Amino acid sequence: MTIKIEKKIKGYEVVKPEDKAALAAQPAVEQAKESPMAEVIQMHESLERPEALIGSTFKIKSPLFEHALYVTINDIVLNAGTQYEQRRPFEIFINSKNMDHFQWIVALTRILSAVFRKGGDVTFIVEELKAVFDPRGGYFKAGGVYMPSIVAEIGAVIEQHMKNIGLIHDPEMSDAQRALIAEKRAAYEKGAQKKTDISPTDADTNDSAGFPPGATLCAKCNTKALVLMDGCQTCLNCGYSKCG
Repeated sequence: MTIKIEKKIKGYEVVKPEDKAALAAQPAVEQAKESPMAEVIQMHESLERPEALIGSTFKIKSPLFEHALYVTINDIVLNAGTQYEQRRPFEIFINSKNMDHFQWIVALTRILSAVFRKGGDVTFIVEELKAVFDPRGGYFKAGGVYMPSIVAEIGAVIEQHMKNIGLIHDPEMSDAQRALIAEKRAAYEKGAQKKTDISPTDADTNDSAGFPPGATLCAKCNTKALVLMDGCQTCLNCGYSKCG
């Protein structure tokens, strides 16, 4: 094909076969850019509450309260049915027959609900609540887990809920670490049995959590499972050791 050049040539370049392919695909790329992308809905304050929410209710029975507390956390499902589907906490309610602490409970739930609806990373709430200590002293839950206050247990409930919906992921303990803990626990119980000359069944009845009767509180997992082994404090629940 002959092309007549009517203007002065200022420069030139050789068109390669791969350049021709790129030029042919350019209209398709421009069309893809112009086509609307899938709108991903994120959590923010202006997000309206749906007619129905998915929720979970947890029971808290504390020796500091005469009646149990019932903590309900409702979640909103974002981008349902898509690859971006995500479940996020939207609101929290705490109910009880005990009306002595009604004011601060309502204030706490309203603030927490506002933080949930603001969006972003809300997992920091867990550590903030679990760090609250009662000046009158804390208490042990079933299983030997120490709770420094009722607010801290509310934080533990929120943490459990966030783990259930996938916002918080628990680090998996390796098989080797589990085996080491089981070995240390068996060795400690064997040594304790020889010293006190009691049967294993008696030892189990002395501690509801199944840990040795002489165990103390672990600073890492807040469980009464810290024992002295080979001159070093070792936790039989999480494997924590002061000697490294």
